Amino acid sequence: MRARHALPALTAVAALMLTGCADNTKADAGGPKASSAAIDVKKDDRAVGLLPAKVAKAGQLVLATSPNYAPNEYKDPAGKPIGWDIEMGNAVAAKLGLKAEYQVAKFDNIIPGILGGKIDIGISSFTDNPKREKQVDFVNYYLAGVQWASPAGKVVDPANACGLKVAVQATTFQDTDEVPAKSDACVKAGKAEIKKMPFETQDSAATAVALGQADAFSADSPVSLYAIQQLKGKIQAAGKTFDATPYGMAVAKNSGMAEAVRAALQSLVDDGSYAKILNKWGVADGGIRQITINAGGKG
Repeated sequence: MRARHALPALTAVAALMLTGCADNTKADAGGPKASSAAIDVKKDDRAVGLLPAKVAKAGQLVLATSPNYAPNEYKDPAGKPIGWDIEMGNAVAAKLGLKAEYQVAKFDNIIPGILGGKIDIGISSFTDNPKREKQVDFVNYYLAGVQWASPAGKVVDPANACGLKVAVQATTFQDTDEVPAKSDACVKAGKAEIKKMPFETQDSAATAVALGQADAFSADSPVSLYAIQQLKGKIQAAGKTFDATPYGMAVAKNSGMAEAVRAALQSLVDDGSYAKILNKWGVADGGIRQITINAGGKG
């Protein structure tokens, strides 16, 4: 299972524009209720001791997210970021004895914000990969894969999709890498190309399939499985999840933040809080037992 956004362009830090993302609450109404009891998390003194002095002194943890990728991160009806990724970020802040402060950002602006010192943690379904590790460190906390979905009753094979219309969320791995590579392979084999249909939000891509405008869509497994659940019988899983890769919380390189966040996440795993969050959102299949740093660059 995994969310793989495209590598952000290194725009000037001065161009960082934190902004609200497209509203996607309509398709997301079926997640855990906002009134659900929060997971009780206790501070971990060892993790606190690893914090960079500047962050510890600030008393708050600034996390940036692009909330248009349910159930990982999306918006409630009031526009507030919610999702299992957000709850995990809250739990990390609690372990570190800090107050979580979320900034809603365009995805491509998160890493530049970290580089500019405006953001402590980027938590937005980042796939850890070697290219990104040249810019930031990643604390790995989840494994996700690619999962396709098709209209109910329509059999689609992701490994043989030549000539099909495939919906994706713009700027994701599926948009920039996976579907183009599959399409190129089709053309080289003398078959029809895959017509890629990019949408601003994942729920729009899923809806296009439900309405018969696309033959399938591709997304990270927790996102696809959530969409299948939300659209209640209108779409179905197409094939099995494949190509698992770690998610990572992005932090400034060689800043000390990676070690502090890793200690906080490992403490969440060890005391059971981590599993409670994943189980609450129905995404426990991608859970891991050992928190790592920059594991995506080792594959």
